Amino acid sequence: MSYQAPVSDIAFALSDMAELDQFETVAGFEAYDAELLEPILEEAGKLARDVLAPLNQTGDKAGATLGENGVVAAPGFAEAYAAFQEGGWMGLAAPEEWGGQGLPKALALAVMEMFHSANMAFGLAPMLSFGAIEALLAHGTDEQKSTYLPKLVSGEWTGTMNLTEPQAGSDVGALKSKAVPNGDGSYAVTGQKIYITWGDHDIAENIIHLVLARLPDAPEGSKGVSLFVVPKYEVEADGTLGARNHVRCIGLEKKVGIHASPTCVMEYDGARGWLIGAPNKGLACMFTMMNSARVNVGMEGVGVGEAAWQTAFAYAQERKQGKASGVAGAAPILHHADIRRTLTTMRSKVMAARAICYACGVAADLAESAETEETRQDARLREELLTPIAKAWSTDMGVEVASLGVQVHGGMGFMDETLAAQLYRDARIAPIYEGTNGIQAIDLVGRKLSMAGGKAMQDMLAEIEVTARSARETNDPIMVQIAERLVEANAALREATTWMQDAMKSNRETALAGATAYLALAGDVIGGHFLTKGAVAARAKDAQTRGRMTAMAGFFAETSLSSARGAVASITRGGEAMLAESEALFGIS
Repeated sequence: MSYQAPVSDIAFALSDMAELDQFETVAGFEAYDAELLEPILEEAGKLARDVLAPLNQTGDKAGATLGENGVVAAPGFAEAYAAFQEGGWMGLAAPEEWGGQGLPKALALAVMEMFHSANMAFGLAPMLSFGAIEALLAHGTDEQKSTYLPKLVSGEWTGTMNLTEPQAGSDVGALKSKAVPNGDGSYAVTGQKIYITWGDHDIAENIIHLVLARLPDAPEGSKGVSLFVVPKYEVEADGTLGARNHVRCIGLEKKVGIHASPTCVMEYDGARGWLIGAPNKGLACMFTMMNSARVNVGMEGVGVGEAAWQTAFAYAQERKQGKASGVAGAAPILHHADIRRTLTTMRSKVMAARAICYACGVAADLAESAETEETRQDARLREELLTPIAKAWSTDMGVEVASLGVQVHGGMGFMDETLAAQLYRDARIAPIYEGTNGIQAIDLVGRKLSMAGGKAMQDMLAEIEVTARSARETNDPIMVQIAERLVEANAALREATTWMQDAMKSNRETALAGATAYLALAGDVIGGHFLTKGAVAARAKDAQTRGRMTAMAGFFAETSLSSARGAVASITRGGEAMLAESEALFGIS
């Protein structure tokens, strides 16, 4: 794959859309300097382009393999991970106390976007480690932090998240894995976990598993789940590796895509583990890891979408078919209006999702580090609101854009050996990861809209109004038209929000029938807000940036924001016929 990191787009989205540069004056981020932004992105882009991208298709064909001694990564992946680890990329946003660089999370998200674009199967390994670091920072004991964090932050060790069991699926409360006290402060963890990403491999010397299991006296359901840290190799008091723990991969899942990412069936047979957090409070601890993973999975959607756009754009310049005005002979298909429309759809949606995810990262850091408690609370609400949207809207976008990439390639895109086909296959898992997108929609309407009396969404709606006003005040006819579309779409989102909040109180089933459509509308409008904000900011930039951002915002306004009014009916009325005729449709009443 010939991937080139879109450094200018990423830097613009970070600085001018997500407002990353405010961290130059936020306590705790003394290491951040806006002048270092592009050099950091350039270096990450080199690793993505020169090391990871060349392994993408070869890794897809070879896959990971399971042998007598465990899982062996696809050829070249161990060397690529060594380059990643030596570059210090794992610790970019980790606290300096544990060997990290103390930079903002949004910057780390941007770097991971590049790695996912170049090679999503590779990017999944560090992505899970980020979550393990977050969980240990928030809930680990001092001893657990000192034992595991330095090597996780350095990238010498990797982390995993072990939730799913064959009989449980998304119902974590139904898990049966057990943890029995050993009498020395440790626990014997026994059970089987499935779908464990990078659950075993040979690219790092140790793997730190975070495992949900039940204590002997635990209550039923999710209230009886505890979290344990279970290393592949036990760690001695001096930090050296000790005995091999009783945990192993007993099978690799055969998947539609991400073949180079080992998805493991893990067997725990009395493996020694240590409790993280309080007994029976494991789900709350694990949600720290899952929320980190959800935004990072959103970045997978952005990364694969960017790769699909670049691949389709390159093909459209090379593939000649049909006639075009001003072109002698067969014209590159890029000259055809429908191809340009498709490519613009791809690029504008990628940019919108990119900004949503970066803004979520900025909010996460401000929630911890802003100067006043009021600002921290507002940022926490913004992070909570954006997390399900960043995860669901961005990953749905990734699948859509990858599908459009196949379409641009025509029949060639349906050939298995093409990168366009692989990207489509790889992208499809992201809407399922870390709570399916339906679960994200339920979380959005069931929890996030009611937080603080609905303040999170009300603040978002008010901010969108400010953005529309700033676009209108330019007096540029194109910008004024974008502003009008954004105002109309924001009004539709406000109406849908009021309906959803009322319906969740009076008729929850009807409300949930519209939850996915509501999240899609929220993503469209918030994405349009960030594109409009970017178009306003770009007026002070060079002509190329100004033209690009204005075109994307204008196109998105006329193709996505313009349909917002019609989406309200889908949310408020779409479930009525379905629920009224459940017997005829599904045989249930």
